[in-house]
Amino acid sequence: MSITLKRSCTMFVLSAPSGGGKSTVVRAVLRNVRGLAYSISVTSRPPRAHERDGVDFHFVTQEKFQERIQRQEFYEWALVHGNCYGTPKAPIAGMLAEGKDVVLDIDVQGARSVKSLRPDAVTIFLLPPSSEVLERRLRDRGTETDETIRVRLANATEEIAASLSFDYLVINDSVERAVAEIRGIIEAERNRAAQQELLLSNEPALEARLGKSRASH
Repeated sequence: MSITLKRSCTMFVLSAPSGGGKSTVVRAVLRNVRGLAYSISVTSRPPRAHERDGVDFHFVTQEKFQERIQRQEFYEWALVHGNCYGTPKAPIAGMLAEGKDVVLDIDVQGARSVKSLRPDAVTIFLLPPSSEVLERRLRDRGTETDETIRVRLANATEEIAASLSFDYLVINDSVERAVAEIRGIIEAERNRAAQQELLLSNEPALEARLGKSRASH
């Protein structure tokens, strides 16, 4: 008898307050975990100096974004800080079909929408070690006005309060430690029995019993 496991692919949703460092952490996770694909979000906001279209985001005009909403092309979308962000459906479906797990780097509103539509999605919230560190990261960007920083910090308080609804919490006091914890989460989720299908050969009696067990669930 030979035993094979066929694994279902998983959507991992990573969220954090603005300035929480999730983009840096996601890039490091993608470098360190095999079989992981990244879902590039679409946004109506202009790119920052270091951002590239098709790499960090797909940047479109507000008009084009609204057209895509009308065509129901988004898995989820939300208005955040005056700009629209959305997760396109087609690329995710393609990556899952290819046997890859998918990482979504989206805000708290988007994570809630995904979880409501896909309860099997695994949500991870990246916490800053302190509000002081969060404010410093926002100021270090050099792209935020004092008023924008004030708004983002106020929003961060609400987002952190909502983080307990996520499946996992990780404190980003060190990129290396945060990446190691997230890698552990991904590996554990990949090995959950609920994600596996047990395939047997040359053992019809046991295969029949497994079939009955699957049907009962």
